[in-house]
Amino acid sequence: MRYMFLLYNDPADAPAQGSPEQAAEHKLWAEYTQSLVSAGILLGGDALHGIDTATTIRVRDGKTLSTDGPFAETKEVLGGYYIVDVDDLDTATKWAEGVPLIGYGSVEVRPVIDMDDMPSAGS
Repeated sequence: MRYMFLLYNDPADAPAQGSPEQAAEHKLWAEYTQSLVSAGILLGGDALHGIDTATTIRVRDGKTLSTDGPFAETKEVLGGYYIVDVDDLDTATKWAEGVPLIGYGSVEVRPVIDMDDMPSAGS
């Protein structure tokens, strides 16, 4: 089953840009990602640019509204994701516990809907 790990953190809690701590954490991210690859469960994943680059789109009453930044004001922001293919939620949770930001952020683990299993329109 496929699961998405949504990676959230408060950027203020992350290691400072250019710091030795950030360099050490980058190494941890590379090692973690390689562990997913070596286990044969990584389907995809990427880091995201900061929320200052985000644009939120809504359509209300037929009108498109575009807002710079995220929709919700929150300290923790979505910073990236992984998609893994594992047997069950318990296995996904164990892998999520190893994400390098787990000590200062959070990982939301959500199953991905297999659209091939969804009834087609008109069925």
